[in-house]
Formats: sequence, structure tokens, C-alpha cells
Amino acid sequence: MSVVDWFADPQNWTGSGGIPAQVLIHLIYSGIALGIAVVIGLPIGLYVGHTGRGRVVVAGMANALRALPSLGLLILAVMIISPVISSRLAYVIPSIIVLVLLAVPPILTNTYAGVQSVDDGAVDAARGMGYTRWQILLHVQIPGALPLIMSGIRSSTLQVVSTATIAAFVSLGGLGRFILDGRASQNYSEMAAGAILVALLAILLEVALIAATRLIVSPGLTRSARRSPRVALAEEPATH
Repeated sequence: MSVVDWFADPQNWTGSGGIPAQVLIHLIYSGIALGIAVVIGLPIGLYVGHTGRGRVVVAGMANALRALPSLGLLILAVMIISPVISSRLAYVIPSIIVLVLLAVPPILTNTYAGVQSVDDGAVDAARGMGYTRWQILLHVQIPGALPLIMSGIRSSTLQVVSTATIAAFVSLGGLGRFILDGRASQNYSEMAAGAILVALLAILLEVALIAATRLIVSPGLTRSARRSPRVALAEEPATH
């Protein structure tokens, strides 16, 4: 059976194990992890970028989180949590934790870099007009940092969507189910189809986030971010 035949088989599009159901599960895991990562990474990045405090800690923590082996960490987390929780959550919670740890560094570092890259003249002008520190952050630094913040969210989204396949290794659903089950049954068409679905989902989400960025970010800020070498250097650590 070829990959085309596998996609053409109606059985692969129906039921709890079909493509639509597995895509939905994959999106749920990814969405929960990204939401938690934004709640964690965005405020910390804004604080560090605004105050300049904890920059070394943030850089070290981000690099450490990037170096964690996702699958090994998942198995370790399951071994720790499963004796405490006997339900299916014993596998769901570790999977979400691993994805959150993967998603936080790009959001955190890009948010910090974005705030730091805002033109000092704009910040000084706002301060001269009597803006408080919170007003400067909300009305000057956050709008100016949006291109890099959205870039960090896009980077996290791609990493989480591609890595959420590890949930299948602990008997959960998602698109990793096709890859793992295909390998177990030596159905290489199913394995290839699962990989294609993950890639297509990542591309669709990337396009959607690019469109969202164009809607919420001023075109002038986007052009400025592309031209500024300072911003490019600040963004580089978050994209490795």
C-alpha cells in the first residue's frame, strides 16, 4: 500500500483512531502546552526586558531547557507521576510538562529581546512625557516588541507541534500514533502519512500565525525589525 492509498482509505478518516480525531487530539495537547508556555514565558520575558534584571539567569535557563532530551524526560516524568496518579492523567500531565518546557525558551528569550530592542529614544520620550514605568511597558515597549514576541510564539508552535508526537510513546493519541503504530506493524505508508500530517499541520499553523502577526503588528514595526541589526542579533539565540 502506498501513502496515497493510505490517505484514500475511508477507514483512516473515521472513528476515534481516524485522521480528524488524531489531529484534534494533537492540537489539544499542543494548544494546552503553548497556552501554559505563554503564561509563563511572556510575563518573565517582559519583566526581564523592562528591568534588565535576571538576564544571565534567563539565558542560562533557556539554554538548559533547550538541551533537555524530550523523550527521556517524558519517560522520567511518567515514572515519577504514575505512582501518585492512577488515571490517564498520569500520562497526559508528563506529556504537557515536556511540551511546556520545550515551548518556554523561544517565547521567553524573544520577548526579552523584543523589549530590549525597542528604540531608547522612544522610551526616553515617553518618560519625558510623564509616563510611568507600567505605561512605558504597555504603550511603548510591548507594541515595539510585538514582531519578536510573535516570532517566538511561532517558533514555539512549530517545535511543540512537531514534538507532540512523543505522546504516542506513553499510549496517548495524536499524530504520533500513526508513526508509532506504523512502525510496530511495519506499515511504512502509515508512518510516512503520519509524518506528512505533522508537517502539514505545522505549515498550516505557521501560515495562520504569520497572518495573525500581520494583523496585530504595525507594518512599520515589521519593516523596522527587518532592517535593524540590533534586533537580528537579539533574535538569534532564540532561533537556534
